[in-house]
Amino acid sequence: MSIAEPAAARLDSPDVTSARRVLALEAEGLTALADSLGDAFAAAVPLLDAAEGRIIVSGMGKSGHVARKIAATLASTGRPAQFVHPAEASHGDMGMITRADAVIALSNSGETPELADLIAYTRRFGIPLVGMTGRAGSTLAEQADVALVLPRVNEACPLGLAPTTSTTMMLALGDALAVCLLERKGFTAADFQIFHPGGQLGRRLLTVKDLMHAGERLPLVTPDRPMSEAIVEMSAKSFGCVGVVDGAGALIGIVTDGDLRRHMGDDLLGQTVESVMTRQPKSIRPSALAAEALRILNTLAVTSLFVVEDGKPVGLVHIHDCLRAGVA
Repeated sequence: MSIAEPAAARLDSPDVTSARRVLALEAEGLTALADSLGDAFAAAVPLLDAAEGRIIVSGMGKSGHVARKIAATLASTGRPAQFVHPAEASHGDMGMITRADAVIALSNSGETPELADLIAYTRRFGIPLVGMTGRAGSTLAEQADVALVLPRVNEACPLGLAPTTSTTMMLALGDALAVCLLERKGFTAADFQIFHPGGQLGRRLLTVKDLMHAGERLPLVTPDRPMSEAIVEMSAKSFGCVGVVDGAGALIGIVTDGDLRRHMGDDLLGQTVESVMTRQPKSIRPSALAAEALRILNTLAVTSLFVVEDGKPVGLVHIHDCLRAGVA
């Protein structure tokens, strides 16, 4: 039996048919949600943006799981946020919410009993409340400063009971809020790296400046010095190269192990650095991503790259630095 045959058979299975139906219904829900956005969403974003404290996100059951993800997304994109369990809030955790905060409360029915105390707390202390619900006339929608009402669409569950399409819409609506707040703040890739120092994402956003060697670690000589001094500097700094700088401190050349092999002879130590160096060496700026440095190192088949700013060497990055940091 070929590899393609079982795959083809699976395409006709009832499970695949059911899964496609679920995804189609949820896609329809997202389309309806996008079409429904208007004044309420336009009011919710600046309301949340104006909060001087954190954005508190809360919900019960499946809505609670979605609320946790929304809080995590907000926090990872530069907006301090925290999930507060509504039932726990009624038993002491309400103290986590301050008057400087704003609250996003999720409830598809809008009548979740566990949210009642939290809603009352925000009303008592004038804390901005954004409600995310599936019912326009619900308690949550009526009490919220801004009600984000989900469009009426069928749940993907064939019984119409398990939260499926509704939670997908809530999740997407939370993403939309987070991205709008991110764009308002002018959040950059550099900011993103600060909040994602670990994992593949953090490694992808590392800059050359994060990895480079600087200061006394830089191997540098002037072009008029004898090669004997250049070799001593290369050996002392252990990068397999030495940068050549002019009187103004600008990088004008480099001497590598390869240059030494090409000029090997009895008179090598007596030659000047200028006669051996490779002129106009390839360099990189400190703000460049470490992934770009690794690409250049691999393309040129070299192990070190000088980091230059305003024409002057400010650092050196070695291929081993990139590999140790997990840059690939």
